[in-house]
Amino acid sequence: MKNQPKFETKAIRSGAKQSEFREHSTPIFPTSSFTFPNAQLMEATFDGRENGIIYSRYSNPNTDGLIAKMCELENAEEGIATASGMAAVFASCAPLLKNGDHLIASKALFGSTFQIITAILPQWGITYTFVDPQATRETWQQAIQTNTKMIMVETPSNPGLAIMDLRMLSQLAKKNNIILNVDNCFATPYLQKPLDLGADIVVHSATKWLDGQGRVLGGLVLSDSKTMEKIKFFSKHTGPAMSPFNAWILEKSIETLAVRMEKHCQNASHLADYLTTLPGILRVLYPFQSNHPQHELAKNQMKLGGGIIAFEVEGGKKKAMEFINQTRLCSISANLGDTRTIITHPASTTHSKLTEEERLAVGITPSLIRISVGLEHIEDIKSDLSSAASII
Repeated sequence: MKNQPKFETKAIRSGAKQSEFREHSTPIFPTSSFTFPNAQLMEATFDGRENGIIYSRYSNPNTDGLIAKMCELENAEEGIATASGMAAVFASCAPLLKNGDHLIASKALFGSTFQIITAILPQWGITYTFVDPQATRETWQQAIQTNTKMIMVETPSNPGLAIMDLRMLSQLAKKNNIILNVDNCFATPYLQKPLDLGADIVVHSATKWLDGQGRVLGGLVLSDSKTMEKIKFFSKHTGPAMSPFNAWILEKSIETLAVRMEKHCQNASHLADYLTTLPGILRVLYPFQSNHPQHELAKNQMKLGGGIIAFEVEGGKKKAMEFINQTRLCSISANLGDTRTIITHPASTTHSKLTEEERLAVGITPSLIRISVGLEHIEDIKSDLSSAASII
């Protein structure tokens, strides 16, 4: 039996098929529709007797290539590519839940995911229960109701970097015939493969590390063929389609994912250690630091610690804002996963629509700062944050 290609090789060599022009790099297909040599073939393609691309809302050579690449990297059977990460999150829920169903979610979720669960899904009679991300198996079990259909988590979480025990949750989900839906945006398939750990669905905001340069929006939902049937039907008719151009960018971006994530993680690990030495820093959260509350779990299911650090400063929101304003190298932005280091105040931006009580329940204090560590030289990043810390 031949050896299977390694991650880096799959990231580069899988994806879009070469056309009759024998191009070495995938071309762009910026077309809304596709033609047929005759009406009979068009009819056969529309009714499913023949395979073929019909319309870019359904599929396109570029989105197909991106999906094929990500299926290889996540060990999924099928997937869809969406216009944004949040379109992917919604598409991973809406087709699989109905009036009267119940969803369980970790309290530690991205702000917009929280809004989907608490403000949008209830309009269709879907109820929810939030569970502390560090809760025991027994607590998760107690949250399950007879109508529970899905467990939704992100790991590491945004922005507090809580780590979910995916093996435990997958065992619980399978025992109770529940779908386990995992947002793998922070880790990427290079650092963590939720489907291999027992998850049923994996979701990505491709806008972040998969692109890696802050150029395009995109999302992905990946799963087994049976689950994807419903998700594909929903997406085909509701239209959250990714543009061919964005898919082309992302497929090329992923070719360098491994080497980029290695450097992001190396820089983040060094920076996390350095931040603990600066005056005025109350605590630093990074999954591969020994003082992280779930350090062993993170090392057990992740290859490296990721490119995100969260830390708290003395002096509350006022000092956190001053710290951010004092930086010169860092970009002040709510995005993440860029070549450039980005600094954010989650309580007033990405999670501002949560109540203070909801934020505090997952560790998002007024003094919490999130850093997406870029690919600049680590000494330059350290110098910038050292200067910012001087105001505390």
